[in-house]
Amino acid sequence: MSGGELDLDRLFAARLQAVRARPYLATALFALHVVESRRVPTMAVDRHWRCYVSPWFVDRTPVEELAGVWVHEVSHLLRDHHGRSDRYAREHGLTGTAERLRMNIAADCEINDDVYGDGLVAPDAVVLPEPLGLPEGQLMEEYLGHFRLGPHTAEFAWLDCGSGSDGLDREWDIGPDGAHGLNEQERDAVRFRVAQGITGRPGHASRAWKRWAEEAFHPPQAWRDLLGAAVRSAVSGPGAGDDYSYGRPSRRSAGLPGVVLPSMRRRPPRVSVVIDTSGSVSDAELGSALLEVAAITRAVGGRRDLVAVLSCDAAARVVHPLCRAEGIPLVGGGGTDLRTGFARALRSSPGPDVVVALTDGQTPWPSDRPACRTVVGLFDRPYRGAWDEENPDYVPEAPPEWARVVNIG
Repeated sequence: MSGGELDLDRLFAARLQAVRARPYLATALFALHVVESRRVPTMAVDRHWRCYVSPWFVDRTPVEELAGVWVHEVSHLLRDHHGRSDRYAREHGLTGTAERLRMNIAADCEINDDVYGDGLVAPDAVVLPEPLGLPEGQLMEEYLGHFRLGPHTAEFAWLDCGSGSDGLDREWDIGPDGAHGLNEQERDAVRFRVAQGITGRPGHASRAWKRWAEEAFHPPQAWRDLLGAAVRSAVSGPGAGDDYSYGRPSRRSAGLPGVVLPSMRRRPPRVSVVIDTSGSVSDAELGSALLEVAAITRAVGGRRDLVAVLSCDAAARVVHPLCRAEGIPLVGGGGTDLRTGFARALRSSPGPDVVVALTDGQTPWPSDRPACRTVVGLFDRPYRGAWDEENPDYVPEAPPEWARVVNIG
């Protein structure tokens, strides 16, 4: 266009092409507000869902490639690269624009390894993991642990996808009080709609987007990390998972020629999960319990065969080996006495290294400390006091001191 004005017709035609190629991203693509800027090298986003666009870049870039840039930029926002970059910088003590450029490169690697193709053309000089000697299919944080800036990244010195990609404010940013930005609730609503579109028609999305959509519905929480850490701590304690093996002779055998001594090996830990299914536990809390079963499985290395689940109200029900969390029948609905669940779990053969109880806490507890480690996940409630309608003064007994307690929710 004459006078160097932004060619909106060309830009919006590219957005429509992006929507046709990735229909599940339509809500996010149309939520971006375009801001013309001659200070951005190509296209860039801020954390408030504004897209800053260079008129020169639009004029010289084919519409097919512009469609890919649209998807790339909105991916930074959907995947919260600005928030994740801020957290990574705080945790690792990183400062300066050079580190933010490294975060931008890592975020691009996370997006670009599967965003193009199937209707989207990759732009020139796109950042990909393979030329940098990095594996595909990893997250930004994982890529950041694999590379530093150097001669192999010099060609990306121009890269700038904006504060929406790495959390560092730019001079062209309008800021939180500027016009046409989305507030936090609106941004969350956009992400939720996109996640719904992906999970509703999963065959149309890549594996990375499916993983993102699952996390968007069930975002990682600090208490889930604590629960995983508690399980890992329990199974790594003295005596947990230790056994003798002749597969690798003991080093002490060298002092006894002709004698093969057994050596200690650490076998994979076994975990029994007791889920409280009494009437005082809500359906939402039971759903949360199934999510925790998946988290526990990850904490023991993903070995589903090592995790057994039993539901318990006043009586222990059938023990189920874990195949899929959503396939576990949670039966019950009566009173609560997890002592029966503990007893049933401890009688199993082979016995567990860890017992995890997921409960609202309204139960009597075993009087004796189990022979294995114990972790109690308490469903978080604002009031743990009066819950018994027949006895308003009832206060649940606190979990025993020998259990590691984690609040869930």
